[in-house]
Amino acid sequence: MGITAAIMVPHPPLIIPEVGRGEERKIQHTIDAYLAAARFVAEADPEVIVITSPHSVMYADYFHISPGSAAVGNFGQFGAPQVGFSVRYASDFASELASLAKSEDLSAGTMGERDAKLDHATMVPLWFLQKAWGGELRCPIVRIGLSGLPLADHYKLGMLIRQTSEKLGRRTAVVASGDLSHVLKADGPYGYHREGPVYDERIMDVMGRGAFGELFDFDDVFCEKAAECGHRSFVIMAGCFDGVAVKADKLSHEGPFGVGYGVCTFAPQGPDAGRRFLLEYEHNERKKNAALKQSEDAYVKLARKSLEAWVKNGEKIAVPGGLPEELTSRRAGTFVSLKKHGQLRGCIGTITATADSVAAEIIRNARSAATEDPRFEPVEPRELDDLVYSVDVLGDAEDIDAPDRLDVNRYGVIVTNGMRRGLLLPSLEGVDTVEQQISIAKRKAGIRDDEPVRLQRFEVVRHH
Repeated sequence: MGITAAIMVPHPPLIIPEVGRGEERKIQHTIDAYLAAARFVAEADPEVIVITSPHSVMYADYFHISPGSAAVGNFGQFGAPQVGFSVRYASDFASELASLAKSEDLSAGTMGERDAKLDHATMVPLWFLQKAWGGELRCPIVRIGLSGLPLADHYKLGMLIRQTSEKLGRRTAVVASGDLSHVLKADGPYGYHREGPVYDERIMDVMGRGAFGELFDFDDVFCEKAAECGHRSFVIMAGCFDGVAVKADKLSHEGPFGVGYGVCTFAPQGPDAGRRFLLEYEHNERKKNAALKQSEDAYVKLARKSLEAWVKNGEKIAVPGGLPEELTSRRAGTFVSLKKHGQLRGCIGTITATADSVAAEIIRNARSAATEDPRFEPVEPRELDDLVYSVDVLGDAEDIDAPDRLDVNRYGVIVTNGMRRGLLLPSLEGVDTVEQQISIAKRKAGIRDDEPVRLQRFEVVRHH
């Protein structure tokens, strides 16, 4: 047994006739493809259906698997409370999956339920599946939310879903629920960004070919600008087919309302050792990180040495000998930033000098970036080889009288209101305008957008 079928489908509520009230006919091509995809699942005769949903419970560092034995939901928030669902959960499947995740040190489980009701990204696929089965869902489901964890972890979860299905001997179908870009048209509900159509074209090409390794090539900043919805859902599904040949069929793609809807089906074709995409990705990442480590300058080497000594042995290193003079003779504020698999893993710094030298400042802030950033759990020894470092040395802050004296690529910004103060470094991915820069700095300080602030700017020297 194992994964017998998978589909990639959108979840616009208006596709349901009672919600769309005729508007659904404008995406008739998607409806027809959706019906075909649902029949594809029904014909695989699954004993359990796993649905990955962007609108289920979502945490930054945890995959939520819906607990319990059953759940209900309806389209009441979309004006159609008469369209409802009552489903059985495959609770033993969910428990086994959570157990496997724990054994693999993947943060996933059934804790943290915030809303037991079914979400629309789950119910839209259920509507079509019930239709394919003549009006009733013939097997239990497992509902899984996405997370803010790296794409590699989403892929690993997919691998564990397949392991669970094989261990329990269940024919399993996977439904990757997810819309594409939400910024395809200027007159759409979310406007237009040039990354939107690019994302849609790329993702439909990748999924239409079953080229799942290329899913890792979509970086977070691009996906955010494209306002995509389902990418992580698609990656989980891809992980279910790791090491397996797949027959992929692209059934439809359209976006008349400014949101992309894509439908594809995927059927396993047998083992294929050439499709171990996670191993390939991790191998490439290790090679890239090793090359970066070789090219690190003295500032970054010092940050790495401090962090690794602390994480491995709890050792606070002293300023070593043989450093360039500018590290030992100058005082300045510094920031140490860590990334893992392209995502921020920690960032701590000082606006002005608090230590006797830049070197001592870096040593202290590197330890803090690993252990004191409240957004993240402390760095663990097993993560050290995956970390990419940068060190920013801050120049003196100067008062400015207007935002037009800022430049997001040249200057960082400090915003102050009373005792509240926030800082944002320059030249950050995804921060393209001064307005964004000031807004993010305010948010970090707990300052509302409509509150006045004192503005300061500073330059940095960034070391990699």
